[in-house]
Amino acid sequence: MTAIHPSAVIASTAEIDPAASVGPFAVIGPQVQLGAGTVIGPHAVIEGRTRLGANNRVGSHAVLGAAAQVRRGEERGDGTLLIGDDNWIREFATVHGGHSDVTRLGDGNLLMAYSHVAHDCQLGCGVELANGVQLAGHVRVEDSVVLGGLAAVHQFVRIGACAFVGAGAMVSQDVPPYALVSGDRAQSYGVNTVGLRRIGLDGRQRSEIRLAFKLLYGAPTLEQGLARIRGELPESPQLAHLIAFCAIKGRGLCAPARARRHAR
Repeated sequence: MTAIHPSAVIASTAEIDPAASVGPFAVIGPQVQLGAGTVIGPHAVIEGRTRLGANNRVGSHAVLGAAAQVRRGEERGDGTLLIGDDNWIREFATVHGGHSDVTRLGDGNLLMAYSHVAHDCQLGCGVELANGVQLAGHVRVEDSVVLGGLAAVHQFVRIGACAFVGAGAMVSQDVPPYALVSGDRAQSYGVNTVGLRRIGLDGRQRSEIRLAFKLLYGAPTLEQGLARIRGELPESPQLAHLIAFCAIKGRGLCAPARARRHAR
């Protein structure tokens, strides 16, 4: 039986699985769908054309599916927000519905308190947004990415799989898969070795990715760097993904960091 607190405000046309639960003073709009095992915390607001899959947890005061934050007169689209399974969306986090497309979250993501996902963003699976992370509209975040607290990402930026974005970073260019970036504006500090271990890559695979980054950033042009990776390193799914990601003409890649100063 669905566990709905008597103080919750739920539209009559909302579709709530019998195994879902809704906490006190939560508000559920008329076009919302909640999957089995999903738990909505106190005072959360879920509106728009929002669908949550199974076993999601939504913290108190989170807002999901609100209209895109755009100038008046620019409203369009149907505000769709699609959320997969096993996501944990913490207190006061906000995820807006689509504006020109849909906003989409995959499975197993963690959005910590006060993080924000704007309209038309696409998040993969296993993504972690620490407290206060801000994603502008149309950002693409691939699987197993971690963004440190208070990092902000410019609209239309892409962040590749298993990348790590340091706390407080201002990301205005694309982040290659497996990269570690930080700073304002974000620069590349090499490879996210910890993340590569977490996804199960062995020492040989990690070494190949580190060498690929040296070739990528050591070449005079991006095209030459990608050509060197193709010609000098063995084929692998990880390097194929790195090449395909970097070959897309987006906002350009984060620049390599300047040489670090010697420690005092």
